[in-house]
Parts: sequence; C-alpha cells; structure tokens
Amino acid sequence: MCAEDHLYGSAVCHQELNHQYDTEAHQHEHSVQRPYACDVCKKTFIRKGDMNRHQVIHSGQRPYACKVCNKTFNYKGSLKTHQLIHSGQRPYACDVCKKPFITKRDMNRHRLTHTGQRPYACDVCKKTFITKSDMNRHQLIHTGQRPYACDVCNKTFKRKCNLKIHQLIHSGQRTYACDLCKKTFSQKFYLKNHQVTHSGQRQYACDVCKKTFIRKGDMNRHRLLHSGQRTYACDLCKKTFSQKLYLKNHQVIHSGQRPYACDVCNKSYSHKRNLKYHQLIHIGQRTYACDVCKKTFSHKFYLKNHQVIHSGQRQYACDVCKNTFRRKCDVLSHQLIHSGQRPFACNVCNKTFRHKMTLKTHQLIHSGLHPYTCDLCNKTFIQRGSLQTHQLIHSSQCPYTCDVCNKTFRQKGNLKTHLLLHSGQRPYACDKCNKTFNHKSNLKEHLLIHSGQRPYACDVCNKTFNHKSNLKKHLLIHSG
Repeated sequence: MCAEDHLYGSAVCHQELNHQYDTEAHQHEHSVQRPYACDVCKKTFIRKGDMNRHQVIHSGQRPYACKVCNKTFNYKGSLKTHQLIHSGQRPYACDVCKKPFITKRDMNRHRLTHTGQRPYACDVCKKTFITKSDMNRHQLIHTGQRPYACDVCNKTFKRKCNLKIHQLIHSGQRTYACDLCKKTFSQKFYLKNHQVTHSGQRQYACDVCKKTFIRKGDMNRHRLLHSGQRTYACDLCKKTFSQKLYLKNHQVIHSGQRPYACDVCNKSYSHKRNLKYHQLIHIGQRTYACDVCKKTFSHKFYLKNHQVIHSGQRQYACDVCKNTFRRKCDVLSHQLIHSGQRPFACNVCNKTFRHKMTLKTHQLIHSGLHPYTCDLCNKTFIQRGSLQTHQLIHSSQCPYTCDVCNKTFRQKGNLKTHLLLHSGQRPYACDKCNKTFNHKSNLKEHLLIHSGQRPYACDVCNKTFNHKSNLKKHLLIHSG
C-alpha cells in the first residue's frame, strides 16, 4: 500500500499527515508540550531532532561552506538555501501577486500579508503579528532584554541580526557597490535603497498634500505630520515626537554626549551625520549646485532651503501679525517674539535667548575665542559671518542696493533698516512714552533713558553714559 493510501489525521485541526511520528509531533504543537530541552541553554523543543540541530549552535561547528563566498553554516539545508542567492533562483512564487522567493517558508509568510491574518498577539500591548518569531522579537521591547553584545564596543542589541549588521562598522567591510556612483554599502538592503535615488522615481504620493516620495516608508513617516500624532515623549523635557528615532536623537542632547569628533579641528557632535556634514567644510566639497544662480552647497538639504528663495513662495504665515515666511522653521522662530519665550540661558551671565544658536554665539564672548581672522588686517571675529561682512570693507563692495534711492550697503540687514525710512514704518514703540522707532536697537537704546542705566563707563575718569556712541565722543577729550 502506498504511503498516500494510509494517512494519519490530527484530532484537533484535522490536518492529514503521512506518518504516525509526524502526527505525534504535530499534536505536541496543540498541547504546547515541549518535552526536549537543550542541556546548555534550556531552550525547549517539540521534536528531538529539532533539539539536536539546535545544539550544533553551542558546539560552534559550521562544517558546511559555500564554494562561492566561503560563508559557513551549521546545517546542510542552510547552505543549500544560501546557494540560491548566488544562482539567482527564486523558485517559490506567491499565487496572488507572483512575487518570487528563495524559500517556501518566506513565501508562506508573505502570503499571510494578502489574507490579513495576524494570528500571534503580544500579551502585553495586544499588537498582532504574522509569525510567532516576529512576536517573540517584539516582546523583547517590553522586557528590556538586549541579549546580544558587541565584543568591540559592548553595545547591546535585541536581535542577533542587528548585532551582525553593527559589527560591519568595526570591520569596515562595505562589499556592496553602486554601479552608477561607486558608493559602497555594508548591506545589500542599503544599496537597493540608495539605487532608487538614481532612478528619479517618486511613486508614493501623500493623499493629503500630494508630496511624492521615493520610498513608502518615507511617505508613511511624512503622513504623521498631517495626523498630528506625536506619540513619543521625552521623559526629561516632555517634548513629543512623531517617530521613535527622532526621540532617540533628541535624548542625546540631555545626555551631553558628543562622541563624534572631527579629526581636523576636534569639534564634536552628538550625531554621526552632523560630523559628516561638518567634514565637508574642510575638504571643500560642494557638490550640489543651484540651477538658477549656480551657488553651490555641501549638502542637498541646504540646496533645497536655498531654492525656496528663487521660487518667491512665502507659504508660512504668522497667525499673530500675518508676516509670511519661506520656511516653516522661520515662522516658528519668529513666533517666539510674540510669545516672549527665551528658553536658552547663558550659564555665565544668565542672559536669555530665543534660539540655541544665538546662545552658542553669545557664549564665545565669555570664552574669549575669536577663531576667525581677517587675512588682510588680522582683526579677529567670533563668527564666520562677521568676518565675511568685515572683509567687504577691504574690497569696497556694497552688494545691496536700495531700489528707491540707489544707496548701497555692505550688509543686507542695513539695507532692510534703511528701507524702513522710505516706508515710514516705525514698528517698535516705547511702552513708557509711546515714542516709536524704525529699528529694535534704537528702541533698546532709548529705554536706557527711562531706566536710568548708564552702562558705558570711561576708564580714565569713570564718567558713565547711557549710549556707547556718547562714550566714544567723550573719549576724544582725553585723547586731546
């Protein structure tokens, strides 16, 4: 009698099996009995054969080697599956979407995406999964276990595959190269993601604002902006984020760690990508050019920001004063004026600032550092921008011209201040006497009259003044 003529059936799910041994092993799955335990790690198994195969892991034996790439495996079956990668064969195809797979197991897992079945649920948060292994990996989030540790830097991981990927950083292996730009990657997955950028295809569109994306994942992350969901909160400052990655990046700020240092100027950064952007300054690489004015940039992000200038679009409006801005970050920065918030404080003099960058610039005053030097007169400056403005004095360039009276200026800010004279606008008002001014600095100087402060003192006779200009005039008396 043929084996097919005598079938054994499961009493629980009625699945038909060819052998009584298979039936007994299968029924253990329903009973949740796992009678075979590994004597090294105590992991339990339904079948003795599964346990025996598992114990090879502890022995460290990998007797099966690939003749193409020399990669070794514990089991012959694993080697055979691996060899299909080199042959290009993907013999198993999904009967719904025809997507091919190397192994039947991968195909079966994929088919569950079409049925919508997610039979495995986390007993902590009730999140559901297609496979039991996915659920088991997820549950490590709740336990906090990170059982896989790097033997070089001791960084720990929840999954072994993530540890292996991380270890490529230390080995320096980047075996996958783009055939268009020759950029190399440590994993095939990263190479594939990169190659999409050369195709120019942006096949995923946001159904709210119609913005297009190269990758579906990028689109899904973008859509969180429209939903307003910010489910990840910092436990120190309560700032919320739409993605866990953004929260992790933010938390580095509180730790004060800046582990990435430039090997040229020793400036350090909290994130590796920021170090990479900075290093482009030293090598002088500016590969992104504006197709309108030909100005070049070291990063694509800076080019995009610049191109908004040529478009003339000012799509972001302040809901208080209706002033419009080209970028969302600019309107958010502007709105701090109305709110009065100055969240960044100097730890030396307690002066407060609206922006972190302004605080950093201010702190250079206390440090005494003037890292930027004019190569013509050796005058030093705290900021590069201040040096560049100063150098216009030597060149006699005045690139900014008033379109009303044709007066020229070295700095754009001075032109803006001058234009207020023609417009008649005096937007800054004294809350004591209602006198108005066309510039904020003029208002600040005026307020010293009401406060009685005279912060500028002569170092010869100790006479005090409420304006720096008055002190300068006074000093001429002593100079003769």
